[in-house]
Amino acid sequence: MAQSSVLKSQSFLRSLTIERAAAIIIFALLFALAARVPVDTDTWWHIRSGEWTLTHGMIHTDPFSFTFNGQSWINHSWGAQIILYGVWQIGGMFGLAVYMAGLATAGMCFIYRMSAGNTYLRAFALIVGAATAAVFWSPRPQMLSFFLSTVILYLLFLHKRKRIDRLWLIPILMAIWGNLHAGFSIGFIFMGGVIAGAILEQILAPKAEYAVGWRGIRKLILIALISGAALIINPYGLQMLAVPFQTVSIGALRAYIQEWNSPNFQERQTWAFIGLLLGVLGAAGASKLRLTWTDFILVAGTAFMALLAGRNIAVFAVAATPVLTFHLDSILQERGWTLRPVTRTTPLMARLNLLLVIVVLLGSAAKVLLVLDDRTVDPVVRAVLPVEAVEYLQDNPPTGNMFNSYNWGGYLMWALPDQPVFVDGRTDLYGDDFLQRWLHTATGGDEWRAVLDEYDIGFTVIEAGGGLAARLAEEPGWREAHRDDLAVIYVRES
Repeated sequence: MAQSSVLKSQSFLRSLTIERAAAIIIFALLFALAARVPVDTDTWWHIRSGEWTLTHGMIHTDPFSFTFNGQSWINHSWGAQIILYGVWQIGGMFGLAVYMAGLATAGMCFIYRMSAGNTYLRAFALIVGAATAAVFWSPRPQMLSFFLSTVILYLLFLHKRKRIDRLWLIPILMAIWGNLHAGFSIGFIFMGGVIAGAILEQILAPKAEYAVGWRGIRKLILIALISGAALIINPYGLQMLAVPFQTVSIGALRAYIQEWNSPNFQERQTWAFIGLLLGVLGAAGASKLRLTWTDFILVAGTAFMALLAGRNIAVFAVAATPVLTFHLDSILQERGWTLRPVTRTTPLMARLNLLLVIVVLLGSAAKVLLVLDDRTVDPVVRAVLPVEAVEYLQDNPPTGNMFNSYNWGGYLMWALPDQPVFVDGRTDLYGDDFLQRWLHTATGGDEWRAVLDEYDIGFTVIEAGGGLAARLAEEPGWREAHRDDLAVIYVRES
């Protein structure tokens, strides 16, 4: 047994080439990059919904707000919410961060497998792609959509570029996706882009290297149709298919919620997106490799989506990162600037590679533990979420209905489970008219008194520097009960 263990260790060391060590290192660093303090307020209403589903059963009507209580609600993320609640119960904030980082890293693994070139080129592209997509990463059901979108695109990639047919897996994945998050629409966007590109290639360049032929196109269309039918397998049936269209039709999303707005290119977090977009354009123009119609449609289509709404930047990163490597690898080969992989290593080199891998893994683990330490997490959370206001309300329960900030609705739903919220991140429930009315009230518009009276508001939990806070500070019959750097609570005096 001891001799067998020694032989296995020696075999592992011989196989640990520089390229393999580099691959391990890049994914360790990507995991460390993705692991950060979860402060997205929408995370909390998802966790609360997961808890409710497990304890009370499937949600069909709203149980969390007093403004829409009992009204029909399609909880399209129910499966992902149960997972989030389980992760929270097991690992708390640390568990949420690790869960998010794990899904992000797993998705980047599939992008790596779709990419061309040697390990170093792929690592470079992955860093750019991860920096681009990281804008989107947070412990919400959408992380499962990010991961599944990479898997779907990988299966399409195998069919088109490797002639490996695993398309039968797509309807199964789409059926699962339909019970996790309404981002399943991304899967159809990718399938539609591949089908449209394949049709154009068959018409304009039927002898192109990666043309799949009419038979392959018919199979892709059939898979897409079966995938659409598979989505019906969920607790809400056909209603699930309409959720993505209902969500994008809400005007208040684009008017108020940052992730639904066009990217602000003055912010540094969008610069990686600019770099990836320009990098793909430059690499495609500089290489002799012809840009396929499929790649063009996927890159151009997802870039258009990303320019319309920042939340789509990650979708662009999934589609564009492999295309960047195709053309960068072509440029390097055309100029003879390629590095041959080292297939054999000396014992000394293998030990040095192992030492380097261990150092990076330990460093990545230390970074994750440091960032997610309670002493680090608490001030970050308090700077973003109304923790002090919640603590005040727990010690001093007020009477009457609550008017709250949209941004904090999800957190208040979780932290004050017995207090129904006025509004939260479930835009598909509230609809455009109600959200616009809330927005006018929160900014201190002309009808703010009428809204507070109509809904019998007894107290507010709102931003300290907001328009409504300024109005209430001067309004007779309201008193300031609590104020901190983030939030202010006003209570109506009977």
